[in-house]
Amino acid sequence: MSAARYDLVIDQGSDFSVEFTIKEAGVVKDLTGYSARAQLRPTKSSSTLSASFTCSIASPTNGKIQMILGNSVSSAVTAGIFYYDLEIYTSGDTVVSRLLYGEATVTQEVTR
Repeated sequence: MSAARYDLVIDQGSDFSVEFTIKEAGVVKDLTGYSARAQLRPTKSSSTLSASFTCSIASPTNGKIQMILGNSVSSAVTAGIFYYDLEIYTSGDTVVSRLLYGEATVTQEVTR
């Protein structure tokens, strides 16, 4: 399965949460035994980590993954355009699949 592009808009200083249902060939993927991870970086090849999303398999048999960026984390990220991807993986990285990638626009917080 190829990774799909999905762009995000994150309000700086706010809680951000999104849930995805993963399907392969139109059928919900069973994510039992998988974990998920996602990172935010200023460029695709940057070694600088801007933020890590808290990811969880919300409902393994229903293919649901949740990505969260809490307000304390989003407030520390400068406003601008970043890049992210979301991967699922098994213990020891035996199986790793990149599911999503895209741009993440962090909008400037005014009220502080």
